[in-house]
Amino acid sequence: MPSAEPPEHRAAGNRASEPKALMTLDPILSLSAAELSRRIHAREVSCREAMQAYLAQVDRLNPVFNAIVSRVDAGLLLDQADDRDAEMAAGRSCGWLHGIPMAVKDVCNTRGITTTMGSPIHANRVPDFDDIQSERLKAAGAIFIGKTNTPEFGLGSNTYNPVFGFTGNAYHAGYTAGGSSGGAASALALRMVPVADGSDMMGSLRNPAGYNNVFGFRPSQGRVPHGPLGDQWVNQLTTAGPMGRTVEDLAMLLSVQAGRDERAPLSLPGSWPGEALDLDGDLGPVRIGWLGDLCGHLAVEPGILERCAEALGLLRDAGCITESVVPLFDPAATWQTWLTLRRWLVAGRLRAEWNDPAQRARLKPEAQWEASRGNSLQAVDVLDASPERTRFYHQ
Repeated sequence: MPSAEPPEHRAAGNRASEPKALMTLDPILSLSAAELSRRIHAREVSCREAMQAYLAQVDRLNPVFNAIVSRVDAGLLLDQADDRDAEMAAGRSCGWLHGIPMAVKDVCNTRGITTTMGSPIHANRVPDFDDIQSERLKAAGAIFIGKTNTPEFGLGSNTYNPVFGFTGNAYHAGYTAGGSSGGAASALALRMVPVADGSDMMGSLRNPAGYNNVFGFRPSQGRVPHGPLGDQWVNQLTTAGPMGRTVEDLAMLLSVQAGRDERAPLSLPGSWPGEALDLDGDLGPVRIGWLGDLCGHLAVEPGILERCAEALGLLRDAGCITESVVPLFDPAATWQTWLTLRRWLVAGRLRAEWNDPAQRARLKPEAQWEASRGNSLQAVDVLDASPERTRFYHQ
């Protein structure tokens, strides 16, 4: 097992289109998830063939990159793939993910598959239920081959924990994959899974996607329901979302994840889950606000803002309207608002572990630090943070 401590907390510098580990590639693995789905439904590729190709890739690369954990027995997975093939032969499809191998992030509950959240406290926890997202992915035909690695309790922008160790960047195994969805991003870039889920409180889906040269998308709050257990009213900082190697894959997975669920009362209604998104619409009406470095508030390495400006130019060429936005909010006050709400929510989430001295000692230092500050907050601190957040939202 790789060391629990990452050798480098830097993104890999190699930004080539493909990781070097993909010099040779099974033809099935070269397909996008959407194209693989089309081939399966056309019966040009069997679910067993797809499963065999992806499991072989996991066997080859995961010992080096450590992106997928809590693997399911290969024989059981091939049996499930055979069942999907039998359904397809009978003219029945579960949906877009029919027979597609997936590994769900290890903070998402999966019935019968170990869900550790990267914590030694929960190293042997096997849920007897699925989260809403797991339910939807299975209902659409996905076959879970295991979980993707995450930092302890999903806290942190680098993926390592004392249960499974460090996840390497797809372009350089000794560099960070980012986090907290680092296992998902690395596995996706390395073709160990065709498509992946992630979750995001403040970059946990987006930064690992960027570090591993794949797409990550944080949807609007409520678009992807969470639960069914736990708080459904207060925690509105974190949301699940899709990751993909193509925009089409991203959109297709979101169409499965998104949609109203009555067990999540703040989830948004719509035509999802199941309805594909239209990617051929006119971009002319789309307005994009560009905050840049918040008028000098953020330190940015040379070349980054210029590269972003190039990307904005491509969007203008595609018909979008781009505008520079001057922040009318106080960036420093907004950041303190974020810290207050994050600490408050983390302290509540870790209350059981914190109140047990034996378990508290097993929390990583960062989690102890966050929980201790959250527990020192007063109710008025949280109440004061909410109007500041509202001012930020209104601009």
